[in-house]
Amino acid sequence: MRRRLINSTLAVVLVVIAVFGVSLVIVETRTISHSAQESVDSEALRLISVVEGRLLGAERINPRVLAEQVDPSRYARIEIPGRTPIAVGTRPTGSVIRSTAKGEQGEKVTVEESRSAVTREVGRTLLIIGAVALLAIVSAVLLAVRQANKLTSPLTDLAETAERLGSGDPRPRHKRYGVPELDRVADVLDSSAERIARMLTAERRLAADASHQLRTPLTALSMRIEEISVTDDPDIVKEEANIALTQVERLTDVVERLLTNARDPRTGSAVVFDLDEVVKQQIEEWRPAYRGEGRAIVRSGKQGLRAVGTPGAVAQVLAALIENSLMHGGGTVALRTRVTGNQAVIEVTDEGLGVPPDLGARIFERTISGRNSTGIGLAVARDLAEADGGRLELLQQQPAVFALFLSRVARNREEPERPVR
Repeated sequence: MRRRLINSTLAVVLVVIAVFGVSLVIVETRTISHSAQESVDSEALRLISVVEGRLLGAERINPRVLAEQVDPSRYARIEIPGRTPIAVGTRPTGSVIRSTAKGEQGEKVTVEESRSAVTREVGRTLLIIGAVALLAIVSAVLLAVRQANKLTSPLTDLAETAERLGSGDPRPRHKRYGVPELDRVADVLDSSAERIARMLTAERRLAADASHQLRTPLTALSMRIEEISVTDDPDIVKEEANIALTQVERLTDVVERLLTNARDPRTGSAVVFDLDEVVKQQIEEWRPAYRGEGRAIVRSGKQGLRAVGTPGAVAQVLAALIENSLMHGGGTVALRTRVTGNQAVIEVTDEGLGVPPDLGARIFERTISGRNSTGIGLAVARDLAEADGGRLELLQQQPAVFALFLSRVARNREEPERPVR
């Protein structure tokens, strides 16, 4: 493209120089020729007037006197009736410029000048015109190169940006070139890069969330299947199979929920549900894991609460909090339900050391963890809680007390608060 721009600019300049240069040469050649002819005519008239004046004054007319009146580069011939012709200067050979003037007494003056002087003048004019044309061509080439670089360099940058996008590097360059059309292309590429970056981030986040959220249900499901495989009691097999089917349903709900949040985190599927059922389900699911660690998981607080939310999402939030207490806490884990205003609250606490002071304000950020864990669980739990209009907070750091707040739906009769084990 750079070569095409230079060639096209140079072609335009050459055409302009050819049109105007040839015209200028023709005009200047004619002007010089006419000027030389007028100069010779003027000298012939002047010389004939000198001859007539001397004839009238009866003065001497000889070559020495006339030589003072003639240009040294010219030849003059004076013819007077009854006298010998007088020649002044050297007669030129070849092509000449000639002018003849006649007087009232029959005298005749002829002035000649070699056309080589005109040729030399025309040559000097052509040299000047050629130098100006050459200067114009050089200037045009330099300007064309500069303009070509100004246009092709941005195109090269834009091509590199597009190539980087195609190779999976979506970083926008935010570089502009001062050319509206090219800047528009750069704007579109930067916008595309930002969209691709957001999509890649969402995909990576979905993969990390899915890996983290599916790990626990799959582990629990594996434990149920192992218990089924080592027992011959039909009642135990039936019970464990029913629990496994429930966990499979929850696993399906988790996958659908993750996909929904990946498409639009603001999309919720909140319904009115029985909070006791979700809490009971989580306690039953996690009790074997706590029993294996020599720990207990209990529930207390107000029963019969109904809340607005997605049961599967609430179960995942509680699972993340219970797993967090299993990994990082100590002693008995307690789930307590209570009411505050028009909200139902589920608190999860344990008897461990709690959350370090330096992590309290950042505990829900991704990649923030007190130990060697992914740091994703609590961040995902907060996102799930907020998707249905709830919220997840750390009420107390030592010992750790996490609270899930949900919109409450009041019953006609509220049951009293009592501990349940």
